[in-house]
Amino acid sequence: MAAPWEDVLRDEPAIQEAASVAVDAALLEGVLMRTEGEPNASDVVNYAPFTLLPSAVPSVLFEQAYAVQQDFNLLVDAISQNKEFLEDTLASTIKVDDFTAQLFRIHVQVLEEGLAQSVFLGINRSDYMFDCGVDGTPALKQIEINTIAASFGGLTSRTAAVHGQVLKMLGKSKEASRLLPNNPSKGLALGIAKAWELYGSQSAVVMFLVEEVQRNIFDQRCVENELWNRNIRVIRKRFRDVFEKGSLDDAKRLYMDGQEVAVVYYREGYVPKNYDQQNWEARLLLERSRAVKCPDIATQLAGTKKVQQELSRPGTLERLLPGRAEAVTRIRATFAGLYSLDVGEEGDKIAAMAIADPDQFVLKPQREGGGNNLYGEELRQVLEKIRDSPERTSYILMDKIKPQPTMNYLLRAHSPLQVSECISELGIFGVYVRQGKEMVMNKAAGHLLRTKAIEHADGGVAAGVAVLDTPYLV
Repeated sequence: MAAPWEDVLRDEPAIQEAASVAVDAALLEGVLMRTEGEPNASDVVNYAPFTLLPSAVPSVLFEQAYAVQQDFNLLVDAISQNKEFLEDTLASTIKVDDFTAQLFRIHVQVLEEGLAQSVFLGINRSDYMFDCGVDGTPALKQIEINTIAASFGGLTSRTAAVHGQVLKMLGKSKEASRLLPNNPSKGLALGIAKAWELYGSQSAVVMFLVEEVQRNIFDQRCVENELWNRNIRVIRKRFRDVFEKGSLDDAKRLYMDGQEVAVVYYREGYVPKNYDQQNWEARLLLERSRAVKCPDIATQLAGTKKVQQELSRPGTLERLLPGRAEAVTRIRATFAGLYSLDVGEEGDKIAAMAIADPDQFVLKPQREGGGNNLYGEELRQVLEKIRDSPERTSYILMDKIKPQPTMNYLLRAHSPLQVSECISELGIFGVYVRQGKEMVMNKAAGHLLRTKAIEHADGGVAAGVAVLDTPYLV
């Protein structure tokens, strides 16, 4: 699975020059982040971390990941509409996980009041690794599906051009021409624009719900600018702004500062630290409104790890996607082994199995945002501590995926240039729009390749572990 630049990796002068060209190309293309020191100002910015060279990705697995994305869109949408499935699946989790429980309470309250929202917009990203099995043949295995605030669709739209420039400079023009065009920011914006159009008010705005600390603003601006280019007005607000200035009229239309809001696009709200009491009240206000939420709270719950584990049980996919046998087969082919730690005999056996052989598994809590999973000795210690407690039901267990490492240089501001043994994770962005019961858009919207050194078990680009990359199909 090697890319055709093994020779270059040993040529130190060429690597030094290529790194200098790469950094300037990244700045020119807008592969940017704000700095840790000034996360809310753009006076000083730096390049977002990225690989010096594109990474090899098996073309057959790349195509498989794209081919199954529309199926995953349908599945997430089906789960979000199935109150009983969410209730049964999350019953044990919400007893021990306050964050999931609070989301679920809002979900139930909004359903009891009656949904004001009639247009539904889903933007998700399904993440995979290439598992090298016993015989060494790589297989596509899903890590997770992110149903809220799936990031880097903007910056990855600009990364292939940087890698193309580097390859040309290294005398690899033919290989540079084979890098695939990729523009998720346009695809995501098309979904938001369609939802805005179906909402049916030309004067209404799209609201990006953003974090207090906004280092990754340029990734969001890529999507935002695509909307401005379609003459769709965008405002950026935080939960606290919604709490202070948000209101609903009698028809449950949402207003911010006197402006009607057609679409709320969450880039925040996926971890407990995003919420205090005021922010929970703001979230409830948004959920009760007629505005199109991306995601609505049911779709956020559909992305929990417990749901992921439940989907791997025999018969579950068939119940959720009746009459779609081919889609079920495509989805199931991507599943790694997933295990419940619910209280009872089955959960006891699974916990004992993981404690006995912790290097074969990953322990996953109900959290998004990277950096939360547990491995190896840490996994064993945590499981031993909670094995006889209901707290264990707030986790799921998954087989550890074992990809084949490759060599690359990871470029980070103020860090030395050194070769690293790396593994990659491929994400496919999905976008769908449903009006009532009719699916009016369902597409794969582009890809994201992230690469990290093998010593880092967990974490993404925003968490400071992985870097942006471009797939080179082999």
